[in-house]
Amino acid sequence: MERLRAAATTEPGRLRIIGAALALLVVAFGAVTAWEATDRFGAADDVVSRSQPLTVGAADIYRSLADADTAMASAFLSGAQEPAALRERYQEDIERASRLLVEAATYTEGSSDSGREIATLNEGLPRYTGLVERARANNRQGLPLGGAYLRYANQQMTEELLPAAERLYEAETDRLRRDSDDARSLPYAALALGVLVLGALAGAQRRDYRRTNRVFNRGLLTATAASAVLLLWLAVGHTVARVELHGAQVHGQASLEVLNDARISALKARANENLTLVARGAVLTDDGKHDKYETDYATNMGRLDAALAEARKLADDPAGAEPVRAAIRSVAQWRERHRSAGETDRAGDYDAAVEKVIGDEGSTEQSFDQVNKELVTALAREQSEFDEAARDGLGALAPLAVGAGVLAVVGVLGTVLGIGRRLSEYR
Repeated sequence: MERLRAAATTEPGRLRIIGAALALLVVAFGAVTAWEATDRFGAADDVVSRSQPLTVGAADIYRSLADADTAMASAFLSGAQEPAALRERYQEDIERASRLLVEAATYTEGSSDSGREIATLNEGLPRYTGLVERARANNRQGLPLGGAYLRYANQQMTEELLPAAERLYEAETDRLRRDSDDARSLPYAALALGVLVLGALAGAQRRDYRRTNRVFNRGLLTATAASAVLLLWLAVGHTVARVELHGAQVHGQASLEVLNDARISALKARANENLTLVARGAVLTDDGKHDKYETDYATNMGRLDAALAEARKLADDPAGAEPVRAAIRSVAQWRERHRSAGETDRAGDYDAAVEKVIGDEGSTEQSFDQVNKELVTALAREQSEFDEAARDGLGALAPLAVGAGVLAVVGVLGTVLGIGRRLSEYR
């Protein structure tokens, strides 16, 4: 300590202390910048490679289950020998949901909320498929019990499996939001250190000028330039990343959530529509006054209308808005055809009502298929926009950590050489 005090009383000693302090500040600036850049890059990489794909997978699980229920109800309406296409669609939906559950479990801790929902789905799915097979077996024999088994299967789907899939989707969406927020958080420590380093280097050069009348110290000037470049890179890189990731969340992810809600509501409404004819008034609402499936159909169609209206507001270009507008038109057609099928059923012509629901021409199934097709197109468009914006945000952060290390080394070398040049004058 005494030697340090003694050294501080001489100009060479003061220069050595200044040089050490400047070098330490530059190293700290580079290290903190690299650390914060790596942290933000990791969060952005999670958005692109983990959180968003898992969110998409969770939504696909929900859609696959809902579509399987819809396909089975449509097949049941077709009679004892269900169409092969509907049977294949049901099987593909179940296989897809099972595969996606395995993939989701790979990236999810069993003790987490998502892990518990995955366990619920894995336990409930075999029970659902078992009920469906019983319904099919009885239906092929022309036994009314087949309709009861199908209603039990639908009850399990709507009361256990779909709620669990919805909670899984919400948990993954929350994780996506957290990762996006982490990636967009400002690097306050690095920015503050950068300003401090530039101030310290400017102060050192001003001191050098006042004592020597030399305008430039090349070493310190090099350190200042390197630190300024790093600070500018840090500010610009994080600004670009924040803007792109914010755009991905506000425009891409928000639209994806609304469109997923719309497609799920459409699938639910279609299943309710089919089950209205399967049950033939045997299942009533809790107050005993209305057909439960017809009431649920109306509820889900209302949700579909609301989701499509929101999706139209969120669509920020004609290419994204057109499939939504087309879906809205198809929904209006679907409502009109459903009304006509209901009137036919209430008039006592059940077979004609079934034809209007699952027939080849002018049926509600055609309208539903068109709605589903347009929603798939809109989802693909928004997914592409999300991926592009998120990758741009990731790209803005990718080289920053390495660049921070390189520029910090340049800054330290410049500081050492600049101070060393001054010390050499005292030898």
